[in-house]
Amino acid sequence: MTMNISRWSVLGLAWFMLCGITGCTRWIDVKSPSVDLQETIAHSLPEAERVPLVTNSFHLSRNGASQDPSIDLERRILNSIQETSLFSPLLPLGERTDSLGDKIVSARITVDETIEPHSWLSAFKGIVIGGSMFLLSPFINLEYGYSATVALELERWDGQVTRYESNSSGTVHYKLFAATPVMIDELKGHVTEACLTELTRQLVRDTRLYMASSAPLPDTDIRTVTVKAKRPAGTQPARSFVPVTTATKP
Repeated sequence: MTMNISRWSVLGLAWFMLCGITGCTRWIDVKSPSVDLQETIAHSLPEAERVPLVTNSFHLSRNGASQDPSIDLERRILNSIQETSLFSPLLPLGERTDSLGDKIVSARITVDETIEPHSWLSAFKGIVIGGSMFLLSPFINLEYGYSATVALELERWDGQVTRYESNSSGTVHYKLFAATPVMIDELKGHVTEACLTELTRQLVRDTRLYMASSAPLPDTDIRTVTVKAKRPAGTQPARSFVPVTTATKP
């Protein structure tokens, strides 16, 4: 009898250890852009050909609702652009633009996030796990979906506007005990990196478009002057002479 109790105790302990180990696993699937990473590396431009890039606006939305701008996300986007060696310097939103010169590229950044926690499916699986007293937790997968679209609109000093856009999505698959905020941050990081890789590839493709010698400055010194035409000489109206008759004395 004692041997049977010990055997079941060992089996039960082994099962709970298995649940603890497998119940904390997770893996991430990300839709990465089919692009060669070497294409994102720009040729080194001479300092004289680089122009400043200034962030004029940054909009962030999540599931269609507007959010406060993320300083960390803006810094990450600018760092990716900086790695292309196209611009110098890069100024974030709100920085002073004095003494930057006349040739400036203005940037408008838009990030749209979509989060799908699959709450109804997770709740159903949670009920199943709860009803089985966690015994089925190693065999039931939970999911958390995230997608992002990053758009970059650049306006050159002569008014020409070019828009770049990239999107990616991913899903994290996890067991019950692996659901942590770190898991979500990892998924967002991978998806954002995929977006920025594609975005910088598009930007590098237009390297010549943002060189200082690519376009002249717009002429803003045009003035309108009204000139009155002078009346040509010799066209003045002739004076009329009235003949005068002088009476002669007898």
